[in-house]
Amino acid sequence: RQIQEVFYSAYGSRQISTINTPTNQYQVIMELDPRYENDPSLLSLLYIRSNTGQNTAQAVLAAGGALIPLNSVAKLKQGVGPMSVNHSGQLPSVTISFNLRPGVALGDAVNAVNELARETLPATITTAFQGTAQEFQSSIASLWLLLAMAILVVYLVLGILYESFVHPLTILSGLPSAGLGALLVLMLFGMDLNIYGFVGIIMLIGIVKKNAIMMIDFAIEGQRNDGKSPLQAIYDGCLIRFRPIMMTTMAALMGGLPIALGFGAGSESRRPLGLAVVGGLMVSQLLTLYITPVIYLYLESFVERARGWSRRSRPVPDLAGSIPEPGEGWQPEAAGGPMLGAWLSAWFRKSGSPRK
Repeated sequence: RQIQEVFYSAYGSRQISTINTPTNQYQVIMELDPRYENDPSLLSLLYIRSNTGQNTAQAVLAAGGALIPLNSVAKLKQGVGPMSVNHSGQLPSVTISFNLRPGVALGDAVNAVNELARETLPATITTAFQGTAQEFQSSIASLWLLLAMAILVVYLVLGILYESFVHPLTILSGLPSAGLGALLVLMLFGMDLNIYGFVGIIMLIGIVKKNAIMMIDFAIEGQRNDGKSPLQAIYDGCLIRFRPIMMTTMAALMGGLPIALGFGAGSESRRPLGLAVVGGLMVSQLLTLYITPVIYLYLESFVERARGWSRRSRPVPDLAGSIPEPGEGWQPEAAGGPMLGAWLSAWFRKSGSPRK
């Protein structure tokens, strides 16, 4: 810090005073004699004052207020300096560029650079990515939010269609297996989870849930129209809807297979999308037929228990005490059918027999 102050006083524009006159104001700037500005060897004539307590000869001399020559604490070395100093946010900055080796993902390179910066750079130096790496980081951060919003929108739409909060959960239960399959296939082929891979996972939300929709829709119709039990309804749904489920899944899988194999120009960047779709469909197809019926039965039993608790906690109205006795001016034909039947039933219980 003191060396920096010495150089600023010698070669900078340090203002040391201000001269005021009746008509003007003059700033006093400290400068070296011009004959000392062009010879680097004359830097040894600069002195610094140190107040440290080190056990060195310079420190002992400085303790008494003496000045230390600059060449006693620093060495002069000639080299090539930058033609200009770049700034970022009004701070001096240096740009370091890098390229990717074949087979290295951008996400792995970004993590390696961050780890190296944490190990080598001091805390006073801050780093930030620019260009493609910055776009990659911002896109990855926003894609997780898009994935959560897509799942929420699908849940709301299914809840409106089925008029239930429970059945959409059963339909969406196959999404974790699809995501697991997509990640496993990407890891198997050494692909990074980039933007294309995320798009493939978002596509799986709409493709995978159709398996559960076929089974759950058939089971709900069987319970409502045919009076089947939840177990029998979902069992029939799995048997009858097995062929349509397999046909639609194979059609979607075959459609994404060319992208996963990487045919055509620029296919290398699109391969993660195809691999995510194919892997998610394969794993979800194997697990959905076993997981979805179990979750459906558990949620149906939970709904039945909740309805039982609601019926037990709801008070039963006393119809006999709330229906008035017939008297003068009371017109039975003015009452509706259900009201008249309830009144007659309460009257029979009180009198034991109808009045003639």
